[in-house]
Amino acid sequence: MYARVKICCIRNIHEAETAIRYGASAIGLVAEMPSGPGPIPDELIRQIAAVTPPPVATFLLTSLTSAGAIIEHHRRTCTNTIQIVDALSEGTYEEIKAALPDVNIVQVIHVISEASVEEAVRISKSVDAILLDSGNPNLKVKELGGTGRVHNWKLSRKIREQVSCPVFLAGGLKPENVREAIETVGPFAVDVCSGVRTNGLLDILKLERFISEVRRAG
Repeated sequence: MYARVKICCIRNIHEAETAIRYGASAIGLVAEMPSGPGPIPDELIRQIAAVTPPPVATFLLTSLTSAGAIIEHHRRTCTNTIQIVDALSEGTYEEIKAALPDVNIVQVIHVISEASVEEAVRISKSVDAILLDSGNPNLKVKELGGTGRVHNWKLSRKIREQVSCPVFLAGGLKPENVREAIETVGPFAVDVCSGVRTNGLLDILKLERFISEVRRAG
């Protein structure tokens, strides 16, 4: 079975349609972030989510860390999935699920060290999926995704083997390395942003190559 593909940093309806046409089963819609590429206004996220056909998943990437604020953010955008890119600091996942019972919750784990493995295993029991990325929320200006860097896939493999929920793999993926990434980690899905773009724009040739390599790995 092929790993599924999430195309992140979608900037407009045309990019969303293109990503889906070439095989994406999920698209990432980036809201305001402290750093990184691709943020778009909440109203545009709402517009893209509204015209995206099921069963394609629409991910709201939010950097908010309060459960209440995340709930309100989702109500402004109406995606079918919330991707929390920083650690939850106030409230609980259960609070979000109670308020938004039909919305999937995906927590990002930034794979930095063995401590990331412990964090992933603990949080995986409370969310619908985890997404392993290469940011660093400990910096003065937080890196919460879109770094274009590869992290330690051996740690990602360890996480994947120890959790029961689906695992998305992100961080520096591109056509040249996605097959190796899948074979090393064995994720449910892979997530790509800059690896399928040229000068910030979605590059159809790179997108085709990326999807082809994912299928070869399958």
